[in-house]
Amino acid sequence: MNLTKLLVVCTLVLSFGSNAVEHQRKIDIDSKVITNHKTTINGERINYSVASGTQPVWDEQGEAVATLYYNYYTKDKVDDLSKRPLLISFNGGPGSASVWMHIAYTGPRVLKIDDEGYPVQPYGMKDNPYSVLDVADIVFVNPVNTGYSRVLPDKEGKMPSKEEQQKQFFGVNADIKYLASWINTFVTRNNRSLSPKFLIGESYGTTRVSGLAKELQSAHWWFLNGVVLVSPTDIGINRDGPVKAANRLPYFAATAWHHKVLPTKLQQKDLPEVLAEVEAFTLNQYLPALAKGAFISAQDKQAIAERVSLYSGLSKQFVLQNNLDISDDAFWKELLRDQGYILGRLDSRYLGIDKRDAGDSPDYFPELSAWLHAFTPSINHYIREELNYKTDVQYNMLANVHPWDRSNNTTGEQLRQAMAENPYLNVLFQAGYYDGATNYFDAKYTMWQLDPSGKMRDRLSFKGYRSGHMMYLRHEDLKASNDDLREFIVESLKSQTRSAKY
Repeated sequence: MNLTKLLVVCTLVLSFGSNAVEHQRKIDIDSKVITNHKTTINGERINYSVASGTQPVWDEQGEAVATLYYNYYTKDKVDDLSKRPLLISFNGGPGSASVWMHIAYTGPRVLKIDDEGYPVQPYGMKDNPYSVLDVADIVFVNPVNTGYSRVLPDKEGKMPSKEEQQKQFFGVNADIKYLASWINTFVTRNNRSLSPKFLIGESYGTTRVSGLAKELQSAHWWFLNGVVLVSPTDIGINRDGPVKAANRLPYFAATAWHHKVLPTKLQQKDLPEVLAEVEAFTLNQYLPALAKGAFISAQDKQAIAERVSLYSGLSKQFVLQNNLDISDDAFWKELLRDQGYILGRLDSRYLGIDKRDAGDSPDYFPELSAWLHAFTPSINHYIREELNYKTDVQYNMLANVHPWDRSNNTTGEQLRQAMAENPYLNVLFQAGYYDGATNYFDAKYTMWQLDPSGKMRDRLSFKGYRSGHMMYLRHEDLKASNDDLREFIVESLKSQTRSAKY
């Protein structure tokens, strides 16, 4: 090869190498883009700003080990931030981006859907006239690997191993620890140290915020004003055995009522009246019957099966074939089997079609498929075109964070301890009656068991809605849930006039 050809080849190689580095798809570690907007909430015209950006997660040596993407909504021209509440919002999974509550519940812009919460094309966004932005600023946080948030390479450019990443980020307690530190930095950077602070989490996000309430209090010396648990998980409170089986029945009844397959005398009643009756039966008769197991009398077993059939919409024969204990999968497959439909898991108002009507569980969950295909293009367009945050990094709706370390989950007890130490702290539970993933009666049970002493029961409240896991998708419940959240925030602030003591 002559000298000229060698120089050309070397130039090409160097150019290719340089471009390869420059065009790596990566997120900025520390960034911010601010946009300005107007909306109307509860009849009030509001100007607001949105800061969309990334903020690092630092390890104990001060090295950036990850960066989290966030969207921070603030009402303009607020004179005194110490009186302006800050609502810090998480979704769940684990491994879910903050998209769901961001563009369907509390944010000022929401997904275009019909009044019952079903997606319609063309997908896009519309104003949310019920957002709580009128009473609180909101930051939507995406944990590691969700949204645009990412693990970072070390100083040598090497990515941590899967085991190292799990230890740092992907487990109940690791998640809580690094997020508490990140939140503390965010609050300090944005001059919100004196603001009243609220956490809201949905699904696994309820595990997250329950633990964060205690971690922020003990590691960063914060007193929160409120924690909101939307479609809560068990938060480490045991619900196994007969309790787990019995607690499904009120959800079964709500779903059967919605699909109009209950007997006429029940179908003619309004849903809350039906559920009150089913809940009483569940606690007083069904749960004790299940606890007897194989030693329940034949007569009692027949009587219980009759009532379970009455309330669930399932045949008495099917109930008996399942020994009074019907799994969620069996219910989703069986209830409308004769009509050729399966039910959704996260929202059992949704119907789907299986390859075969036979079988004991659905092939897929129709609600999740519908939601992902509506939310994904909408959030991508919204962030890029309306919030002006542009990157080629993929927005991860559902991220790979597994295996997730679920050991030592004491988040419910951590929340109880935080409440005991902090007389200001109130907790609101919100749940949809048609949610089969984290059913509403489980949420009630968790609330009842959170503080067995009963000394803090006046600081715990529950609200139910005629929708599913994302109860805010239904228009009527979007208004109701935001109104309930708004009232919770306002009422929680009244305690600030008292000293923090019992």
